[in-house]
Amino acid sequence: MSPRARPGADTDGRLVANIMHFARTLRAAGLPIGPGQVLEAIRAVRAVGIVDRRDFYWTMHAVLINRPDQRELFDQAFHVFWRNPHMLERMLALVLPDSNVPLEAEHKTLSRRLSDMLYTGSQARSERTQATPQLELDASFTWSQDERLQAKDFEAMTAEEVVLAKAAVSAMRLPLHRVPTRRFRPYAHGTRIDMRASLRAALRAGKGAIPLVRKRRRERAPPLVIICDISGSMSRYSRMLLHFAHTVSNDRRRVYTFVFGTRLTNVTRLLQEKDVDVSLDKVSEAVQDWSGGTRIGRCLHQFNHDWSRRVLTQGAVVLLITDGLDRDAGSGLSQEMERLHKSCRRLLWLNPLLRYEQFEPRAIGMQAMLPHVDEFRSVHNLTSLAELTALLSRSDAGHAESASRWLQQH
Repeated sequence: MSPRARPGADTDGRLVANIMHFARTLRAAGLPIGPGQVLEAIRAVRAVGIVDRRDFYWTMHAVLINRPDQRELFDQAFHVFWRNPHMLERMLALVLPDSNVPLEAEHKTLSRRLSDMLYTGSQARSERTQATPQLELDASFTWSQDERLQAKDFEAMTAEEVVLAKAAVSAMRLPLHRVPTRRFRPYAHGTRIDMRASLRAALRAGKGAIPLVRKRRRERAPPLVIICDISGSMSRYSRMLLHFAHTVSNDRRRVYTFVFGTRLTNVTRLLQEKDVDVSLDKVSEAVQDWSGGTRIGRCLHQFNHDWSRRVLTQGAVVLLITDGLDRDAGSGLSQEMERLHKSCRRLLWLNPLLRYEQFEPRAIGMQAMLPHVDEFRSVHNLTSLAELTALLSRSDAGHAESASRWLQQH
């Protein structure tokens, strides 16, 4: 149905039915739309009218969308559902059985969740449901045992697979390697003598005996600082990685999370909510630059100036999650990366673009960042997250190959 009314047609009844079906379609694609929003959308459209397509679009948008990360899916669903001919041509290419279009090109034209939701036919739906991987959990490190789900790119996942992946991420644990601190604690087989404790024990024991009290250094997991890019090019990965940050924040202490696009936002307290949906809703409300541009150098400068002395203590480990595509063309980025690297124990750069075998760091921002990181790794699926947890739990991880050597080899 086109949003323009045709003379002599029973538009009101058909309009209500189509709005209800459109809301049901969005809900099937993963958007949290309830009956109350559907009724509000019907009342709003009746009040505004359907003469102008743009007014109709923004009326539906104002009622049904409440988070920035939902805009892209709504926009595609609107143009497909309300008969935009250009989007329909792209959609037809997706449902062909032997399409030669690369998977990444498909996702640039139409969201995978939207194409699955518009996939018609009861037999085809049953086949796709049977092919949905099952999630099996154990007591330690848990995720889906289906290899396809483990290795599947977050951007290429269907709505059902995203649910399974989020459940797997929620079950993950991050066992950071414990490092020695400057403080000591009593230990019967320690290599050092605690002179103060020994003298106090000698006073209690009396003359003729000086019992030796031994000690060793305390060990403690270092703080973890997560700095995540939420710009438009990283939006589909940042949602899943924020689920990971929420899981880690509720599993251990001293985890600090920051998000950035064109500005830096501290979301540490917001991710401490037990309910992940409530937590991410609060993050969406607090962040004003979601799915916008990227100014890595300016945001790192703000972090180094305002937060580094507060959170980069006791040998903190920093996870910098970004694709390295900087709007400011790397202005001041090298200096800020050098300062950040010198302020922490380890700096790991997680880049989803590294999933491509032919990837080369040609962007100016990437070349400015690479010499100042200890590890340069991909983070685009469950397997990469598992490899990250294994890396951080190893005691010899500090001797890993530096990213500067990787840059020289490529």
